[in-house]
Formats: sequence, structure tokens, C-alpha cells
Amino acid sequence: MKAVGYQNSLPITKSNSLIDIELPQPVATGRDILVKVEAISVNPVDTKVRMRAKAEDGDYKVLGWDASGTVEAVGDEVEFFEPGQRVWYAGALDRPGTNAEYHLVDERIVGAMPERTSFPAAAAMPLTTITAWEMLFDRLSLNTNSTGTLLVIGGAGGVGSMLIQLAKQLTKLTVIATASREATIDWVHSLGADHVINHRESMPAQLKALGIESVDHIASTTHSDMHLPAIIEIIAPQGSLCLIDDPESFDITPFKVKSVSIHWELMFTRSLFKTKDMIKQRDLLNKVATMVDEGKLETTIAETFGSINADNLKRAHALLESGKSMGKIVLAGFEEA
Repeated sequence: MKAVGYQNSLPITKSNSLIDIELPQPVATGRDILVKVEAISVNPVDTKVRMRAKAEDGDYKVLGWDASGTVEAVGDEVEFFEPGQRVWYAGALDRPGTNAEYHLVDERIVGAMPERTSFPAAAAMPLTTITAWEMLFDRLSLNTNSTGTLLVIGGAGGVGSMLIQLAKQLTKLTVIATASREATIDWVHSLGADHVINHRESMPAQLKALGIESVDHIASTTHSDMHLPAIIEIIAPQGSLCLIDDPESFDITPFKVKSVSIHWELMFTRSLFKTKDMIKQRDLLNKVATMVDEGKLETTIAETFGSINADNLKRAHALLESGKSMGKIVLAGFEEA
């Protein structure tokens, strides 16, 4: 089968940072389903893993987590799927990725794809949706009756785009998002943000101009260490903070005086440790699929980079590493030989 992989961690500008390869087609056993991959999207985690983890000697490492496709075969313990079904999912950190024609994935982290959505539109959503859902409802413990204010730092990114939509649809929160360019400001407004402020300027001052002295909950998706002084100032006493990025340092001591609760979110935790509630990711993807079909949630696809191959994936990685991406980058289909 066709795939895109690499052997050594290299800057994306190097010709062999990602290469087109041929690999044996995997076989479904146990609770795994074999998916014929139709579309994928690229996430910051792809670029981070590429630079941190090289392949075993003589082998290739295949990246990619978001995928939509069709079930090709199922393992002997599979309960929920059969060949021919359309599915979407975000994969597992400790298994080969979705940048391949066929991919194995545990059925417990797979959902039935929205019926009224294309493969590319669906591929844009799983990883960021799961991350945003877990941030809001598992880490920050919000619910449909939650009121107050939520600040989303990095509102135009993939996760931020889903945080805004889910919070507006499933809570009573006032949602404030950050964005710094005209295009990204328009993007977060279109997703339903009640207010937009610029994270490159004083966030406390901008909030005060809106009549908001402090915010109850903060979801920080990027540059959390850089924004730490502002976060400390604007978070409400007994507020809550959830972050997903990888700050070089993050001193939580200043939050003590306000009794702030601090949470980390990694959507791969459940699959990585095979937690007892691992199947919650399947359940939430199914709920989200229904919301998409009902028109309550929109895909966050922003750019389509063509078919799935090394050159197009390198372009996607480069854009993500530039810090100027918006929404999600999607690739669809493998070219015939």
C-alpha cells in the first residue's frame, strides 16, 4: 500500500523529511478495524512528533492521526462496525499513523461519520473535536447549565475553532476568543465567538474595555508560557485553566492565591493507557456527528492541499510550523500509480 513516512527527524525543508513509500497492508485482529483512508488532516502534533521521534533502524515512521474513510475489514472481537461503513477518528499516539492507504485503529475510539458530510470535511474534525470536548466537559467540568465566561486563547486554530462552537452549542457561557489577524478575527466571529480580542496586545486592557474584569475559565491552546502573566491577572478567583500546548516552563505558584484549578488535556491519554472509559471517544464522536448532520456544528476545514503524498504533506507541515495556519489543512485520496 502507498504511505508517507520518514526515517530521521529532519527540518521540513529537507527533501527526505517526508517521503513516499510502499508498505505491506495491515491485517485487522481483535478489536481493530482496517480502514481504507479517504482523507486526512494535519495537526501540530504531526510536526512535533516528526522532530522528536525517528524510525526504528531500517523502518519508516508513518505520521497522521485524523482520518475519515471506509471500513475494509474487522477483527474477530469487533462489536460496532462492519465492512462498508464510513468512519472518522483521531487514532492513537503509540501506533502507526493515518498517512497511509489502509490503517488499523481500535474501534473504541472510532465514530460513525456524519451522513451529510464529505470525507475531506469530516477528516478536519476528529482530533480537535475530541480535544475541545475533553477540555470543556472532562477537564473543566462544564455542562449545559454552565454560565460565566470562557476565554479561548488561539481561537482560530483547529482546537480553538471547535472550542468556540461546542461552548456556544452546549453551554450558556459567554465565549471570548483571541485572534490577531483580520482573517482570523473574521474566522472566530463566524464560528460564534461573542467577543474577539488580540493576544498580541494587552488582554487585560481589552477585556476591561469590554466591561469584563475577569474570566471564569480559560482554554489555552498555544504559547501558554508567553501569555502566563496575562492569564494570572485575568483569571477569576476559583477559576479554572486548561492547556494543551508544551510550554518550556510553567510556574503554577502564582495561581495559589486565587485557588485556581489547572488542568492538562491530551486526547491520546485514553488510547495510550487503554483507560476503562476509552470508549467515551467513540460516544462523543457519534454525538458530534449528529450535531454536524443537524447543522449545529461546522467543519473547520480551511485549506485543501490535494492528494495524500509527501510533497503536499511537507507543504502542510511547513504552514503549521509557520504559525500562520487557520482552521484545518486537509488532504484527500492517493493518486493511482
